[in-house]
Amino acid sequence: MRNHYLLLACTLLLFAACKKETIHPKAEVDPPAAYVSDTSFKIVGYFPSYRDPAGVNPAKYKMLTHLFYAFLNPRADGSLAPLAQPGRFNTVIQQAKAQGLKTGISVSGDANIFVTLAASEATRTQFVSNVLAFVRSNQLDGLDLDWEYPRQGVADQTYALLMKELSDSLHKHNKFLSAAITPGVYAGTVRDGIRTEVFGYADFFNIMIYDGAGWQGEPNHASYNMTVASLNYWLNTRGMPKKKAVLGMPAYGKTAAGASAGVRDFEAAGVDINGDYARYNNADYYFNGITTVKQKTTLASQRCNGIMFWELYHDTNSANSIIKAANDQLGRNYN
Repeated sequence: MRNHYLLLACTLLLFAACKKETIHPKAEVDPPAAYVSDTSFKIVGYFPSYRDPAGVNPAKYKMLTHLFYAFLNPRADGSLAPLAQPGRFNTVIQQAKAQGLKTGISVSGDANIFVTLAASEATRTQFVSNVLAFVRSNQLDGLDLDWEYPRQGVADQTYALLMKELSDSLHKHNKFLSAAITPGVYAGTVRDGIRTEVFGYADFFNIMIYDGAGWQGEPNHASYNMTVASLNYWLNTRGMPKKKAVLGMPAYGKTAAGASAGVRDFEAAGVDINGDYARYNNADYYFNGITTVKQKTTLASQRCNGIMFWELYHDTNSANSIIKAANDQLGRNYN
């Protein structure tokens, strides 16, 4: 009998061992999708905080793909100054979003502040954290860095580090990064302050091809020839990828002395906006009229991946709009 009990006990122990709970592996959580940069052709516009949104027809936003509110200013310790005109910011961003645009904040300020900020890993980290929080809390699509300008031998290395850290942080949260940069037509430390490695960090570069009055004897501060020279430098000499190059155009004219006025001012004074010259307030102004804007837009469609305008308010709300002319040249529907 005892042998039967012993046999039964062994059987139960064996059964219990076989019934030991099977541990099923937990379902693997898919990692966030890898960031994919938008490589479509861009039409970028800036809206400065000192402009009244009521001065721009909301329908005008349909003529853009990206809109930046300018500017958010950093402090040397990596903190951010209060945003100028937050009410205007909210209005402009909401109007742009209503038209399906990608929206962003442009960060700019005194060059010396950027030099100090970028020189320390701690302040770079603080700055990156703060601007990311701003972008996310305001449900923006990205950020534009407008540091004018990092110079070779002063901040080229730390500018590259800052751009990389911004890129890593923003892209991790599916936000884009752009940078406004010099036209590069003047040799020296300004254009050499942009290291080639930076091309890999930003989604696109807004090349500011204006404010160059007198370049090679040209009276126009944003001549077609200067635009060609700028693209030759950045794309051919430096190797910027075509898909990241955005050709910048002004919506304003300048005198040889540096005074400026918007295309809307010229139109109000009865100037022919098809041309590039205005006699305005007893001075000679040169700008980019409809004909030149169309020529540059064609150039951009061949050699770049976008166009940019500084700034939205300077343009007219009428049929003479140079931004409208660019859209028409591209055959783009904005109705």
